[in-house]
Amino acid sequence: MIAYSIITLLAVVAATAFELSRDLMMLQQNSYRQERYSRWLRESGDSTAPWRLLGVVVFFIALSLFRHSLGAQALMLLFGVFTVISLSRRKYKKPLAWTPRARRIYAAASSLSVLTSLAAAWAFGRHSAETALYSASTAMLGVYCASHVYMMASLWLLLPVDKAINRKFYNRAASLLQSMPDLKIVGITGSYGKTSTKHYLYRILSEHFDTLMTPGSYNTTLGVTRTVNELLKPYNEVFIVEMGAKNVGDIKEICDLVHPHVGVVTAVGPQHLESFGSIENVCRTKFELVDALPADGLAVVNNDFKPAAKRKVDNVACERYGIQDTTGVRFTAADIEYDRHGSAFTVRDLRGELPDLRLHTRLLGECNISNLLAAVAVARHLGVPDSKIAYAVEQIEQVEHRLSVKHTPGGVTILDDAFNSNPVGSTMALEVLGKMPGRGIVVTPGMIELGEQTFELNAQLGDAIARNADIAIIVGQYNRDAIVEGLRRSGMPEERVRLVDSFAEAQAELQPMLRPGDTVLYENDLPDTFK
Repeated sequence: MIAYSIITLLAVVAATAFELSRDLMMLQQNSYRQERYSRWLRESGDSTAPWRLLGVVVFFIALSLFRHSLGAQALMLLFGVFTVISLSRRKYKKPLAWTPRARRIYAAASSLSVLTSLAAAWAFGRHSAETALYSASTAMLGVYCASHVYMMASLWLLLPVDKAINRKFYNRAASLLQSMPDLKIVGITGSYGKTSTKHYLYRILSEHFDTLMTPGSYNTTLGVTRTVNELLKPYNEVFIVEMGAKNVGDIKEICDLVHPHVGVVTAVGPQHLESFGSIENVCRTKFELVDALPADGLAVVNNDFKPAAKRKVDNVACERYGIQDTTGVRFTAADIEYDRHGSAFTVRDLRGELPDLRLHTRLLGECNISNLLAAVAVARHLGVPDSKIAYAVEQIEQVEHRLSVKHTPGGVTILDDAFNSNPVGSTMALEVLGKMPGRGIVVTPGMIELGEQTFELNAQLGDAIARNADIAIIVGQYNRDAIVEGLRRSGMPEERVRLVDSFAEAQAELQPMLRPGDTVLYENDLPDTFK
């Protein structure tokens, strides 16, 4: 019987270990911020999910039949085994990254879990090994049911440690930057387009300078700190810093570290409204970059977004760019042409100080041309010759999942815009789809983190789909009602709309209908926190 009790305990421990790692993944995706993690718990309903509630039922059964019930043990054993099987088979779009901080939090949560189990075994099973094992299993099942609490407690306990470690790395990065006074630092921020603009600018500047950029999505203070400490070299001439934000003050914090000379604001729009609270706060935060620039610096601002266009800049020289409304801008894109293989356009200086520059690129969409405009403005300011700019733009590779184009052997064109959909980018992507020859098919779960505007903006997405696509496949239930409302009010026939619960179902629905000449647009892919 002791062997049976040990097996039961091991099964419950394994289930709890898997659940803690999943909770840690969600905490990581919420930037290790307790308030954001708590909000995710409320909105996702994860703490009251059916399987977790089943665990609560089994826990109370085991508790009520406390004196070593074989039936209760069997329930715990089955629950543990099926939980391990389920969680081990689950696939995630952004799996847990086992960073040093993640390991510390997981070790703390595991230690608290083991201490809880040992305390129960000691308190209730001192005179019987079987009762001790039964108590430990029951307590560990309780930990599983309350795993979110253990995760948040671990985060809180480790805050002093993490702050001390972060401060050490921050000071080291600050010292390295101070030792390179000739390094030109370009900051890039915006509600959308900052990552693409960073890549385009890096490719252009690399033709003329030894250039470093923050990799991947290293756009927080910690990410920038890590980039400086691990990648910055004494011979680098330009450092491009992507600056992300979800709260007021986030951009200022990065600027206080790197002290940029040039700042680019690519967009101000309704992104992350749930944390910012208002578009005014979004604008104020993005312009923390401009406010941090020195008197001899340069701000490059996208005037196609009204909050940015209205924001006065008088602390530093400001060059504005835009395509839709050229009022007050210096640089715009004229004579835009698209085909299946890319775009061509002319960069025009409306002040007349610089000559027109005709550019060809493999990129598609007005949003990408807008991002290229910003990159060209910075490159010209830093003295890159137009010939090098033109060559670099023609060589720029599409950034994966940001309206990148692929052609299948079967003659189907894939527009991959799955990284992170937003109201402006999604509309532009759909307009590109609408200009493609053949049938246009869109696969989308809609847009997220738009606060109170979520329903209406997703309904507007439905309007844009109806205008530009022949078939719509709507994935999941998170934005389904809003998108369908937009499709209906724009008159898209119901037989051209498919409603599915997952991307796997979308693929199964899509494959039989495809034929040569079709174009498929994948617009957004919700992260695991919204599943």
